[in-house]
Amino acid sequence: MSALPLILQEIWHRKLDFLLGLLAVTITVALFVALLTMSGASDRETKRLMRDMGFNLLIVPKDTDMEDFWARDFAQEEMPEDYVHRLAGSGDIHADHYVAILQKKIEWRGRQILLTGWLPEVPSARRTREKSFMGLGVPPGRACVGYELARGLNIQRGDEIELHGKSLLVDAVLAEAGSKDDIRLYTHLHDAQEILNKPGKINMIRALGCLCGQGGRLWSIRPQIAEVLPDTRVTEFRSIAVARAETRRMVERQAVLILSTVAIACVIWVAVLSLLNVWERRQEIGILRALGAGSGKIAVLFLGRAVSVGLGGAVLGFIIGTGLALHFGPTIFKVTAAAIKPVYALMAQSLVAAPLVALLASLLPTVVAVTQDPAVTIMEE
Repeated sequence: MSALPLILQEIWHRKLDFLLGLLAVTITVALFVALLTMSGASDRETKRLMRDMGFNLLIVPKDTDMEDFWARDFAQEEMPEDYVHRLAGSGDIHADHYVAILQKKIEWRGRQILLTGWLPEVPSARRTREKSFMGLGVPPGRACVGYELARGLNIQRGDEIELHGKSLLVDAVLAEAGSKDDIRLYTHLHDAQEILNKPGKINMIRALGCLCGQGGRLWSIRPQIAEVLPDTRVTEFRSIAVARAETRRMVERQAVLILSTVAIACVIWVAVLSLLNVWERRQEIGILRALGAGSGKIAVLFLGRAVSVGLGGAVLGFIIGTGLALHFGPTIFKVTAAAIKPVYALMAQSLVAAPLVALLASLLPTVVAVTQDPAVTIMEE
């Protein structure tokens, strides 16, 4: 009798053992497929959440006294607005989301306020796909007022204010931030330049250093920016940069740990089931050997059963794992839910990997089966 009928008879005769092995492989493949299907969305969601921590690079004129800068929260020195376009136009800098700012402390209605003019983000030449923009997109002729400033001066959304001869419509009153943002008045960069009589001038550029390994760190970015703008200096908000990098690494390590633990548990599960199957069938194996069945035929019987378990688990696991990802993924990764789609390449990978893992798990029990002395096992009966 050929090996295939024997394998099928073995599966049918010991359905429970087969189903338990199939369950182990199916669960493993399903978890792998679900996590890998959602990995793209998870990566983008993590990037988005870390991005929302804010800009981590500050670019100011080279002669800026940083002690004075941190005391005032703005640079006294200025640079051309064109600098932000030059940075964004360079594809060799490991940064993105460039925003030009002109910020000064001025007197208004008897109060000291921080006038902050933002230029809407200039797209980077490195951008290979559409990304959402960072920073405040204040339209020309509009203003966003900080919480304490609006509360103290009784300013509400829709009010028209006059700032040093410039009429502005209040577009929004910002939520309480618990920082200097509460006394800021945000305008479009060109409105701020007109109010301060500084056409074409900015005093800082904010950007986001990418998380592309060591290439996104300050020691690498500084010379890249210096090549484009030699008369500037770059400072990194280290706490933000470190938090972003560490969070990304933590998420990646956690995923590897989960997948590794599941894979090891599956191998142990299948190996134990195979070993139990060999132990229960030792008399049958002895009879087969006494009737002339060689070691190869016995090995094919057990390894063929393992391959069947692997193939069945691969198919079921892919279907279940993809279903889990499509069902639960959008509720977990709300921002990047559209990135969750079936990855059919995982089916082919599962059909190779799952039978291979099942074979490896069954290898030792198979060796035990083919090396048993038929005389000893028959005499045990």
